[in-house]
Amino acid sequence: MRNKIIFLLILATIALPLVSFAEVPIIDIGGGVEGIMSNIADQVWLVFAGIAIIMFLVAGILFLTANKNPGKLDQARQAVIWGVVGIIVGLFAKGIIGLVSGWL
Repeated sequence: MRNKIIFLLILATIALPLVSFAEVPIIDIGGGVEGIMSNIADQVWLVFAGIAIIMFLVAGILFLTANKNPGKLDQARQAVIWGVVGIIVGLFAKGIIGLVSGWL
C-alpha cells in the first residue's frame, strides 16, 4: 500500500507541471467537417502523447524497482515493448489521417 502511495505521489509530481502549464487552444470550426475532424485528431494526438510519456515513465520505474527479480524485469520489458508498439500504431494512425485528408 505504501509503494502505491509513493508511486501516485511521484506520478502527480511529474504530471502537475504538465497540467498547470497547459494552454487551451482556440478551436477554429471555420473549416467545416474537415476542420472539426482535424481539431479532434489534434486533441486526441495530444492525449496519446501524454499517455505514451506516462507509459515510459512507468516502465522506467518498473526497471528501477525490479531489483534483479526476473519476473519484474520481464514485466518492465513488456511495458517498454508495448509502449513502443503503441507509439508505432499512433504514428501510423496520424499518418493515415494525413493521407486521407490530403486525398479529400
